[in-house]
Amino acid sequence: MTRDELISRTRQLIDEGDRLEAQPSMGALQLWLQLSDDLLATAWGSMDRYHLAWLMVGKPKGIVRGRPMTPDEEAAYVREVVGQKTAALRMSLDAVERQGMPFVGETGGVGPGRGTGEVVAEAPATGDAPGSRRSIPLDPEMQRRLDEARHAASEHTTHDAGAGPAATRRAPRPERLQR
Repeated sequence: MTRDELISRTRQLIDEGDRLEAQPSMGALQLWLQLSDDLLATAWGSMDRYHLAWLMVGKPKGIVRGRPMTPDEEAAYVREVVGQKTAALRMSLDAVERQGMPFVGETGGVGPGRGTGEVVAEAPATGDAPGSRRSIPLDPEMQRRLDEARHAASEHTTHDAGAGPAATRRAPRPERLQR
């Protein structure tokens, strides 16, 4: 599967999920879940029960047991499951499209700058070192503190320069451990 195919198919499934939320149907939900599971497994690999439980996909809060669901309960169930799975599809789309992450089922069609884990779109300036993978700018106060720490660290890069190899930095040894 190429990156463009994954993006296109994920967008189609997200659109179908939006339609399912507007017009819930249990039969359509089952087909949609199977198609989205197949796509995500092809792109990212299969998920075990632990991951599915962590995502809470298909685990509605107020599940009805021991009797058929009323039409209103069925519609609420479909909407809840669709909302959860659509969120997972949106995360997948973001990872492939915006972040350019490589994926398991990738078979070529990777454009320039894609598949490297770097954010493809022009990221806002973060003040990080060149080559940083950060795509979310820091809080201005956090950025100021980070800059101060980097400046303070840069002042100490040469304080042991003339001491030779014996002066390599090590943690201090307690007296009782020294021989």
